[in-house]
Amino acid sequence: MSIFKNSLRDDRVREYLFTTRVMLHDHVEHSEDLLHNSEIQPEISDIRQRCVMHPNGSLLLDFGIELHGGIRIINSSRTPSRVRIRFGESVSEAMGTPNQDHAIHDTILDVPKMGFIEYGNTAFRFVRIDTLDTELTLINIAAVAIYRDLERVGTFHSSDARINQIYDTSVHTLQLNMQDYIYDGVKRDRLVWMGDLNPEIRGILSIFSDTSLIPKSLDFIRDLTPLPNLMNNISSYSMWWIINQYEYFWYTADINYLKQQQEYLVQLTTLLSSYIDENGAEKVPNTRFLDWQNFDNPGGTHAGLQGLMLWTFQAASKLYKILELNNEAPLKIYEKLKKHIPDCGSCKSAAAVMTISGLADRRDVLQKDPFNNVSTFYGYYILLAMDVQDSLELLRHYWGGMIDYGATTFWEDFDLKWLKNTTPITEFPVAGKDDLHADFGNYCYKGLRHSLCHGWASGPAPFLLEKVLGVQFLTPGGSKIAIHPNLGDLEFVSGSVPTIYGKIEVYANRSGVIKIKAPDTIEIVTSKNAEIV
Repeated sequence: MSIFKNSLRDDRVREYLFTTRVMLHDHVEHSEDLLHNSEIQPEISDIRQRCVMHPNGSLLLDFGIELHGGIRIINSSRTPSRVRIRFGESVSEAMGTPNQDHAIHDTILDVPKMGFIEYGNTAFRFVRIDTLDTELTLINIAAVAIYRDLERVGTFHSSDARINQIYDTSVHTLQLNMQDYIYDGVKRDRLVWMGDLNPEIRGILSIFSDTSLIPKSLDFIRDLTPLPNLMNNISSYSMWWIINQYEYFWYTADINYLKQQQEYLVQLTTLLSSYIDENGAEKVPNTRFLDWQNFDNPGGTHAGLQGLMLWTFQAASKLYKILELNNEAPLKIYEKLKKHIPDCGSCKSAAAVMTISGLADRRDVLQKDPFNNVSTFYGYYILLAMDVQDSLELLRHYWGGMIDYGATTFWEDFDLKWLKNTTPITEFPVAGKDDLHADFGNYCYKGLRHSLCHGWASGPAPFLLEKVLGVQFLTPGGSKIAIHPNLGDLEFVSGSVPTIYGKIEVYANRSGVIKIKAPDTIEIVTSKNAEIV
């Protein structure tokens, strides 16, 4: 119970993480005292030896994993001290000049004598501390992790440790971006972007029993976007709002919430229908955005937006039917859109959306040079559109490539070509080699501005549950569910998925054994040889 009137309680928790590596100690004595040190309280005893940073001293600390929050500097000196703090998702970022967009990553602090200061509201793994004028005797420097402590009902495990690590990293990426709202990036772009939410929403619905952050985020953008304005000032993001509404209802069967969206849904559907010409081609206004990978590809963007518009009106017609509205108008638009099939060229993002929406099967585009020209955002839809075995190989090479070079969360963008002459983000940059963080990136994510924990990159987790574990809802809320595991080259898979009726557990192996445990209230559609318990 709150002791304050008119307060709003934070739903998140705080936890302390401690140094796993001291990577730099210059003009510092006894830096080893910080390793795995779990002290968090100031004290004035001189009994034990402490880490001492002399003036112009430097420390670089590694906390072992990407986190969201800040740090607590605990000073036992009898004088205050001034320090420079730099947060980094990579060693390069902490050692360089971090970008200040959306959160402060590089600042000077006054540390009180015989006390502590907490600072930071960002994503990081590494922290560099420099003393500026006076000596600092440290009891400890602890990371303060702030996150939503949610039960992970959805689980995935297989015979392939690399695939398992990719799943776990995807979930960690997703959960860090679940803060006050669903963020796009927890270091930079600490904002609610409606299109970027879709992979995150699909992951939340597949993994967590508490999905309350989804309607909170959907309503946040709706309320900021009175029609005829477009969400986030991007035409496709208003389309994604309709698709996201459908996904949320399909998993939760929350008809009361859906009814609250009816007026906006009908008006938005009418607005979007005005962006379609007499031949069924989309003509949405600026900003015409599919993903950054294809920002300078107008042909690929048009093909992708055509598929996305078809997907939108397919979702809209289903929502109209659920709401017992006359869905003839969105169905007519849907049929009209199907008549215009643009050439997506070599644009894989467009090919994936065209395939998923049913506009055209363009898996042929996805199979050409399959590990290149992929984005971490639309990579999720590429995974869904391809055959499972091809998707598993994409996971191993593309998402696995980030892990090979030190990622504990997945990045805003990534290209395997970046790895040709680089070192991991967990190590100091090397002369004569490229800096994997500082030297790459395009458009809005150049250099150290590039986010290394981006929610839209978490698509592997829902993909593995839906397509590999093979759990697909046939009715809203999951009263009827199809379970058809597709193992590809995996020897076995096991996992679980939440529903409003309870948890479903699945095990399958290459010998054809399928075991399913589900609540009696759920009707299971599966192969004849499956054992349901």
